[in-house]
Amino acid sequence: MAEAELNAWMEAHVEGYRGPLTLSRLQGGQSNPTWRIEAPSGRYVLRQKPLGQTLPSAHQVDREYRVMKALGETDVPVPRMLGLCEDESVMGSMFFVMEHLEGRTLWDPRLPDMTPSERGAIFEAMNDTIAKISMIDPVAVGLGDYGRQGGYVARQVSRWSKQYRASETRQIEAMDNLIAWLPQNMPSDPEEVRIAHGDFRLDNLMFHPTEPRVLGVLDWELSTLGDPYADFAYNVMVWRIVPGIFRGLGGVDLDGTGIPTEDQYIDMWCRKTGRERPENFDFYVILSLFRIASIVQGIAKRAQDGTANDPKAAEMGRVAAPLAEIAWSMVRS
Repeated sequence: MAEAELNAWMEAHVEGYRGPLTLSRLQGGQSNPTWRIEAPSGRYVLRQKPLGQTLPSAHQVDREYRVMKALGETDVPVPRMLGLCEDESVMGSMFFVMEHLEGRTLWDPRLPDMTPSERGAIFEAMNDTIAKISMIDPVAVGLGDYGRQGGYVARQVSRWSKQYRASETRQIEAMDNLIAWLPQNMPSDPEEVRIAHGDFRLDNLMFHPTEPRVLGVLDWELSTLGDPYADFAYNVMVWRIVPGIFRGLGGVDLDGTGIPTEDQYIDMWCRKTGRERPENFDFYVILSLFRIASIVQGIAKRAQDGTANDPKAAEMGRVAAPLAEIAWSMVRS
């Protein structure tokens, strides 16, 4: 790692920075490598585009930087952006630097070490945060050109079908079925245009060290202008995923845990945003499961090609088929 080059760039572009620095890899950042920078002036986080060949339209860390910088002026909690470097000679690929948030990343949505009241408060905070995101007017925060206006669901179906095909390593019948089913069953209602995070889930939030409060929403790589129902459904799909497959709540007895049911969580968001639950909401959840299956299939492909960032990438890629099967079972039920 080119620490000397990075140190020089930090001195020139990050206000208040004082070196020298050391780098350490942070857990997570499966798609885009994420590093902690330690320096006499404090801690920072660096988010980098992967080295080597990547799929088209993926890993656009400059878009992550732009959306978080814009949302820093709103009530959506995001880390403070400190600098974007598009000069690949510094680190080998484009990156940005942001403030380091001292807090908790909660990986298991069952929150096994918490009391019922603590669990309820965490889910309430997560719901409140996705509600805030889905109410932002993109034009008002300078993001009116951050994506196309309308047609989000159709583009998602097309994009993730293509991404899956581009990273296919074996045939998954459920994915083939979904690729055929989704275009024929898209909602016909006009789409509301809002900021879509694209990957909003519990482990992409940084919580306060002791309070049930979100300090920052992270991993905006897939963000664009999109349909708020589709973006929220990606958060809701956790209730459909069996814990043994991926981080989920599917099949878990929630009685007495303090964790809301899927319906309660959806109703909570609808109350906060003034929206009604559409009759075809399950379509959005099915699409979300298809998307995450496509994403982990991409990770499997990178593992096969030797460009994955995480040594567990191949293992993670194996959950694509079970995720697709959950989605296809929703279609058949």
